[in-house]
This record gives sequence, structure tokens and C-alpha cells, in this order.
Amino acid sequence: MLPKIELNHKVHVLTRKEELDSVRVAGKVVIVIDILFATTTMVAALAHGATEIIPVLDESAARAEDARRGAGVCVLAGELYAETLPGFVHPAPLALMEHGIQGKSVVYSTTNGTVAITLAARASRVYCGALLNAERLVDHILGAHPRETVLVVCSGSGNNFNFEDFYGAGCFVERFAARLGPNADLSDAARAARMVFRASQLPQALLDCRLGRMMSARGLRHEVEFACRTDAFPVVPALEGSSLRLVA
Repeated sequence: MLPKIELNHKVHVLTRKEELDSVRVAGKVVIVIDILFATTTMVAALAHGATEIIPVLDESAARAEDARRGAGVCVLAGELYAETLPGFVHPAPLALMEHGIQGKSVVYSTTNGTVAITLAARASRVYCGALLNAERLVDHILGAHPRETVLVVCSGSGNNFNFEDFYGAGCFVERFAARLGPNADLSDAARAARMVFRASQLPQALLDCRLGRMMSARGLRHEVEFACRTDAFPVVPALEGSSLRLVA
């Protein structure tokens, strides 16, 4: 049985990145999740030897960052509306790792996940979360931030709700609640996400959602299944300045 932590800890879930506009994030800890695929890709890339991920708002920002660092120094990866950007590496995790990221900086631009990280930058601490690192990230946050409110931010898709992100949020809520016991102060959105998590089975839940179906139709079922590898990588990526790096 997991040890209980005797602290009151508020955990809230935002269902779309756009909700960050109406929430005061200063002084709070934010976990950004984009299960298919941005945060899953960033967690996996750092776990497999990338030195840093530089999340940017869009293609032009990515190209500017690449030029600033020197052409060819970084790996450019990204998409816009699920289409790989011209001259960029495909942004899904296995495709990016197959390209080769060991010891390299990755400049990464996506429609939703990297935008969400940028929007959350005013928080006291921003972490990159996925099913891949849920347990380790929760343990780290409870140890490093014993009193701060935690916002689990679903990136969503173009101002819309995404099932896979809400499921992922529920996974994090479940782990917080297991550690905190009766001291877990869960918002209604957090409780709803946990209910979805408990009622769904992997990998089918992600394969059946809108984006999972689209990815499968494009021959990327294996990427969706990879994103379902819950707690596979015990790593903690955090935003340090303008880049994500492993802090634990």
C-alpha cells in the first residue's frame, strides 16, 4: 500500500488549455498533458537521451530558434492540425526516436501541447506529464511542492475537449488521491476525470477516441499504443527557462 502524506493538497483539472486564460496560475504547480502526442513525445524523447526540448508556439518560432542556435544543430519536429510541418520530423514519439535524438536538443512545435506549455509559463512550476511518467511525476510534486495547488491542464484540440487528455488527467488524479488519502482536495473536474479513468480500459479507450481513430487510420496505431504505456518512464521533465529538461 502506498504511504499516505499528511497534507491537504488541492488538485484541479482544466479540460482545455484555453481555460488557463481565466485561471490565476501564479503560485500554482501546472502539469500539462497532451497524450496524443505532444507531452508523450517530449517525455519519451527526454527519457531516451534528448538533452532538452524547446517547446515553441508555431512553425515560425521553431525556425527562428533553429536559426538562432545554428542550422542543423537541433532536431526540428512538429505538426500543425495533425500534418507534419515541411522539413520537420514527425512529432509522434516513436517516429522522433527513430530519427535520432540522443544527446540532441529538439525544437518542438505542435498545434496544442507546446502552446499549452507556453500559456502555463507564469505558474510557479510547469511539468510535462503523460501516462508514461504519471506515477514518478506525482511522487516528485508531492515531495517538492507540499502545499501548492496542482492544476492538471488538458491541452485539448483547437479549443475543444479531447477524451484522451481527460483520461490522462484522471490517471494523475488517481495517483494523487492514492498518495494523499482523505487529505486529497479534489475539484469536481478532477473527480470527473478520475471516474473516466476508472471506467476506461487501455489501449482501447485511446484507440476509440477521435484522435486515436484518426491516427490509426494513418497507420499510427503503434504510436497510440505506445502512449498507453502507463508509468513506463520514471522521469520528471520541467520547464527551465524556455526549455524542458529532466529534473529527476
